[in-house]
Parts: sequence; C-alpha cells; structure tokens
Amino acid sequence: MSGVTKGSSTSGLTESEAKEFHSIFVSSFIAFTVVAIIAHILVWQWRPWLPPVGGYPTSMIDGVQFVKSFLV
Repeated sequence: MSGVTKGSSTSGLTESEAKEFHSIFVSSFIAFTVVAIIAHILVWQWRPWLPPVGGYPTSMIDGVQFVKSFLV
C-alpha cells in the first residue's frame, strides 16, 4: 500500500485542519487585497497614471509655473 490511510488527504491535514487553514488563507487574502486597493487609491491621488497633456513637472519651479498658468 502507499501508506495513505482511509479518510486522510494528500496534504496530511484532517478535514477540520484543512477548513481552519482555508479560513485563515481566505481572510489573509482579503486583508492583502484591501491593503493593495487602498495603496492604489492613495498613489492615484498622489500621481495619476495618466499624466496631464504637458507631462508631469520635473522640478518644484516647473510645478509652481504650471499652477500659475492656470491661475492667470
């Protein structure tokens, strides 16, 4: 025989251990996904992935002049 007893799985976990592992895995995956979504939103607010027509300002002076062009 292959050493696998009746009722055991190939992972070596019992059914209750497998369910516990699955619940921890799913909750960890959901937490990671929420953190990733929040990070993407914050980065989008900081610097959108689609730049404005003139591109991003390359220095602080360019940034100030860029803002002044909208105010005048």
